[in-house]
Amino acid sequence: MFTPPLDALLMLMVATPAVGWVAYKKGYRKVPGIYASASLLVAAYFLYGLYKEVEVAENGIVTRAFDIPLGACLEIDFFSVFMAFLYIIIGLFATVYSIKFMERDSGLTEYYTLMLGMIAGMTGIVFAGDFFTLFVFWELMCLTSYALVAFRKQKWEPIEAGFKYLIMSAAGSATILLAMSFLYGMTGTLNFAALADGLTAATSEGWLYITLALVIVGFGVKAAIVPFHTWLPDAHSAAPSPISAMLSGVMVQTGACALVRVLLLVFNSAQPAWQMTLAVFAVFTMFGGNLMALLQDDLKRLLAFSTIANLGYIIFGFATVSHDGLTASLFHITNHAIMKTLLFLCAGAFIRQTKTRDLRKLRGIGKIMPVTGVFFAIGTIAIAAFPPLNGFWSEMMIIAAGVRAEMIIFSTLTLANMALSVVYYFRLIRIIILEEPTKVSKRATKAPVSMLIPLLILAFLCVFIGVYPGPFIGASSKAAEALLNIEAYADAVLGGL
Repeated sequence: MFTPPLDALLMLMVATPAVGWVAYKKGYRKVPGIYASASLLVAAYFLYGLYKEVEVAENGIVTRAFDIPLGACLEIDFFSVFMAFLYIIIGLFATVYSIKFMERDSGLTEYYTLMLGMIAGMTGIVFAGDFFTLFVFWELMCLTSYALVAFRKQKWEPIEAGFKYLIMSAAGSATILLAMSFLYGMTGTLNFAALADGLTAATSEGWLYITLALVIVGFGVKAAIVPFHTWLPDAHSAAPSPISAMLSGVMVQTGACALVRVLLLVFNSAQPAWQMTLAVFAVFTMFGGNLMALLQDDLKRLLAFSTIANLGYIIFGFATVSHDGLTASLFHITNHAIMKTLLFLCAGAFIRQTKTRDLRKLRGIGKIMPVTGVFFAIGTIAIAAFPPLNGFWSEMMIIAAGVRAEMIIFSTLTLANMALSVVYYFRLIRIIILEEPTKVSKRATKAPVSMLIPLLILAFLCVFIGVYPGPFIGASSKAAEALLNIEAYADAVLGGL
């Protein structure tokens, strides 16, 4: 129907309730989690097959189109495969971790159904070749993530955070829908390739900039660009830790990637206007995230503000509109997904053992849970951009890309923010690892082995990519080339018309 990996995710998601019902009848509570993990492995297998298809396709683009320029369209290039692979792998880590972490919760069949749905939604977004298809999968991602944030509905905090997230995200989606209506009214199509071909000739400059502003705001809400970020700290703090890892590691980046795809394809003629706008938003986002992180005593809330700051770095790389900048941002998306997933899963282990997120009560817990503490330290040092770990390379590449794009002031402000972030990252290491344990910390026991396995792999990746970044930079470069190859993207659908 769509593509093998997306079809697999959707069909296996639909089958999850039946699997869960049978498993609960037989008394096997862990089966839904094992099934969801296996589903993601199946999707990864099909995604590899799609990658091989993209490799041999003309111009590296595979299309699934119906009645262009009016109908739905999937257009898959290396950028699409790159992001989808990241979603599935991070989802796999979160799912394996959840099997033990969520064992005390009820409604696990719904939990894994929603998780597979969220991953399917994100995958569909980067596969979409038109606004209508993108919006359908966008809503799938949003609806499932609302429910996952509020999953522990017996507590007030998740309900409040989920409702706040719902209201703000729905406003962002409505803004995107309004922009879509303007685009369709001006051009008679929602297909990206057709819009790229005909938007400038079909509209006045005023309507073009109004629509551009709506697109930036709409996608900016999901990407947590300051000042549209206020849902994120509450949602990431209140959600179960594996969901926090998914939200922070990959979902908010989906908003940023959808935004840059639309800007490059549809609004290429207005590049000078949106390029500077993105750069300004990026700086505000960096400062907003880093300054607020300095004030936090809630572990997960601190990590959430750190995510906002890192989104600022990613958006600045996109704002250079250069191959180097896009490569750096995509490489940092990969690194941030690994580092932040590691940190949120470590935080989940600490919270599971102590029932608190308060850093003042978690002092010294790294000495009580030494393995988790070591992994947490690796993730923290990596995201603080200290060599030879992975975060160093991508953050320095973003700075270098900004300098090469002659955006010296923005590059200097980005470097200053990276230095500022070191303050709270090392505060985290001091509190968690170096200080003497509190009474609360001393009650903790070691995390289960099944929860430590994803942490071990993620920590290893932080070190391995730092020591051997070449293949990952190469993959990011190839994805950046696909993003910038606008003519080939348009020709893949419209060339035969």
